[in-house]
Amino acid sequence: MSVCRFPRLVFALLFLLACITGCATGPTPGGLTPMSIARVESLIVRMTVEEKVGQLSLYAPAGIDIVANPQAARQSQEQQLADIRAGRVTGLFNNAGLEGKRRAQQAAVNESRLGIPLLFGADVIHGFRTVFPVPLAEAASWEPALAERTAHASAVEATADGFRWTFAPMVDIARDARWGRGVEGAGEDVYLGRQFAAARVRGFQGKDLGRADAMLATPKHFAGYGAAEGGLDYNTVDLSERTLREVYLPPFRSAIDAGALSIMSAFNEIGGIPSNANRNLLTGVLRGEWGFQGFVVSDYTADEELIAHGFAADGREAAKRAFLAGTDVSMQSGLYMQHLPGLVASGEVPMSRLDDAVRRVLRIKLRLGLFDQPFRGLEDAAGPRFDSSAHQALARDAAGRSIVMLRNDGDVLPLSKSGQRVALIGPFAGASDLFGPWMVFPGQASPAGIEEAIRNSLASPELLTVVRGSDVDAPIAGGIDAAVAAAREADVVVLSIGENEQMSGEARSRSDIEIPRAQQELADAVAATGKPVVVLLRNGRALALRGAVRNARAILVTWFLGSQTGPAIADVLFGDVNPSGRLPVSFPQTPGQVPYYYSHKRTGRPQLADAPATFYKARYLDASNDALFPFGHGLGYARVRYEGLELSSPGRMAWDGTLTVRARITNTGKREAEEVVQLYIGNRAASVTRPVRELKSFRKVRVPAGQTMAVEFTLSRADLMFIGQDLQPTVEPGNFDLWVGPSAVGGLKTSFRLAPE
Repeated sequence: MSVCRFPRLVFALLFLLACITGCATGPTPGGLTPMSIARVESLIVRMTVEEKVGQLSLYAPAGIDIVANPQAARQSQEQQLADIRAGRVTGLFNNAGLEGKRRAQQAAVNESRLGIPLLFGADVIHGFRTVFPVPLAEAASWEPALAERTAHASAVEATADGFRWTFAPMVDIARDARWGRGVEGAGEDVYLGRQFAAARVRGFQGKDLGRADAMLATPKHFAGYGAAEGGLDYNTVDLSERTLREVYLPPFRSAIDAGALSIMSAFNEIGGIPSNANRNLLTGVLRGEWGFQGFVVSDYTADEELIAHGFAADGREAAKRAFLAGTDVSMQSGLYMQHLPGLVASGEVPMSRLDDAVRRVLRIKLRLGLFDQPFRGLEDAAGPRFDSSAHQALARDAAGRSIVMLRNDGDVLPLSKSGQRVALIGPFAGASDLFGPWMVFPGQASPAGIEEAIRNSLASPELLTVVRGSDVDAPIAGGIDAAVAAAREADVVVLSIGENEQMSGEARSRSDIEIPRAQQELADAVAATGKPVVVLLRNGRALALRGAVRNARAILVTWFLGSQTGPAIADVLFGDVNPSGRLPVSFPQTPGQVPYYYSHKRTGRPQLADAPATFYKARYLDASNDALFPFGHGLGYARVRYEGLELSSPGRMAWDGTLTVRARITNTGKREAEEVVQLYIGNRAASVTRPVRELKSFRKVRVPAGQTMAVEFTLSRADLMFIGQDLQPTVEPGNFDLWVGPSAVGGLKTSFRLAPE
């Protein structure tokens, strides 16, 4: 019997129960009417324990291998459909195409006892049909509103294929460039990470989850996953609670404040407790402190991996520990279905805990409109379901805004479209390795490659010569000789080198974050010709550059830019687009510096930047402590000058007041500048040691050629808070340094004192 035909009288009789339950369990997620609440409660009353557990069991589609992932709970299509009819499945994930999803939804809605619809989820990380820049690249735009737009476009495309739930955004702070999953996040900084976490949630979900183009967002991985020891994926994390609360938790809080109603737990342990079974995190912080109203879903088989961690003796204990800690939905392992009914029967898991988890899932399915329109997005409708041309235009704009120009000595860029012979050299000269990791769905249009885009930009195709020179990680016979010959005949060399798609992403940790040797040898040989070299870096992380790559006349960080990679790069190379990206991660001088991040502590023996290097200081023998290219760094085609830093109340911020910070930005160039003006604060002394400086705000502004613009920030006492000795947020009177500048290094500097009234 379908729930849609459940007698109205029963709904009415259960209305009081819904109200009582709502009062007993705290406030309900917004957007649910009393009748909707009653609808959920009526289902819970009618459900068997097995059906309840079914609403907490999520699986990959039958018959599809998920490469290299544990092949847990694999089923035939017939068995999976039978389980859906029996109410043993809450949803499926990463099942491409409409036909299979329609058949599964029909089994759930029309052929099961209660007719509860399935929820289809997917790893929509940076696009679906249209591929946008990887999240780390978009963070380089320093435009959260841009990420909101691309997330919305991704949701429009994915919901047109029946998906209503995305396992994104990844909001882990990543400070070790060896960790491959940093490509999915917003980099090393807490403030920047918070802005992009909230923006992406807003983009995926929109203002109303019931809209046809809204996707339930899932901030991940809760928590501390980006702090894996040695940058090794899935590895142990050992953090102080203060660092966890100051660095790794704030982006999750921002995502929840933006409306996220699903969160994914992490693979890693923290201090000996795997996150998937960490009650202090999943129940204490998430629900107790933050009041999170949504549900927690495990990462792929993370509950089963409690056994490998040595935290559970078997599957039964793993299911019990994960569920009681606060993991509501089990992904793929099948452990909940195997063991929760027995654990409830024995009294080891309270029925109230089971009902609470089911209630969260059903309420969100209601908010998504699945009960009323379970086949929305699954219709076999003719014609396009979204404006692909508009999305491709957005992809090109996003890609151009994500490019970071690290160096442009002698103004070698922009290139001339008619007056230069260009040699395009390197393994990424064509159209390969443009999408980046996490493109798991078919159907994307072939991307426009760099060669094609440059050739189309030049006045004459004969001005371009293309030589591969080497493979990604191996030499090509005669490759260097051919590249050197091409370089000698050219006026400028564009060297497209770096990482391929398989070097970044999940399980893609690298112990050496330099350019692969074969490509480095190619770069050194080409540079020896004496021709100016423009390096196009293909990368999903900060790289340690050396030799000819490090010393190139111009360097552009082009990341993995997606469908419009080639046109976007050509736009910047030839000056049609002014590069406006800024680094969301610090580029270290050597691999041995990682983990590296700008907001480090002073230590008791700091090596000051303006002091001579001596022994018995916190420094390396063979490198300075500075970044090669600091966080926030990036250049445009117009130079700007910072001046006139002033405070509304010179030298003082009132305890309950605000402080207005003003600076003037002058464009000394001949074309418009697009500048990211950054505000940093440093607390000189506190009851807990503080970083040398922390980003507190930024503005991306356009300054016409030859003009000056005033940029203004407002600070309050809340901006100066930190986690105190009692592990609670606090703020103390004291002296603060303040910088306004173009990166985390240098800038205009002043100071003020926070004074009590």
